[in-house]
Amino acid sequence: MNNNHQASFTEKELMNDLLASEKQVTSAYNVGITETSCPNLRQHLTSCLNDSQHIQYNIFNAMQQRGWYQTKQAPAQDVQNAKTKYNQMKNDLQ
Repeated sequence: MNNNHQASFTEKELMNDLLASEKQVTSAYNVGITETSCPNLRQHLTSCLNDSQHIQYNIFNAMQQRGWYQTKQAPAQDVQNAKTKYNQMKNDLQ
């Protein structure tokens, strides 16, 4: 029996996996941040979250440039409506 089979992934598959992994990592950091009472740990996790979000964005951009992650341009009014909605939610919580 030949055991020389190696799984080979395309660059697109690897990037999809990286993107999914980074999304999970950022989610885990968010949970950690909201559940810690230690200011030093919270600050460290926030820094890690920012780094992870930066990595995720770089992966997303690389995929988008290769045509592997298609997005639609949102109408300007929809963007403004979303900003207004989330600013209102933020103000309501303060």
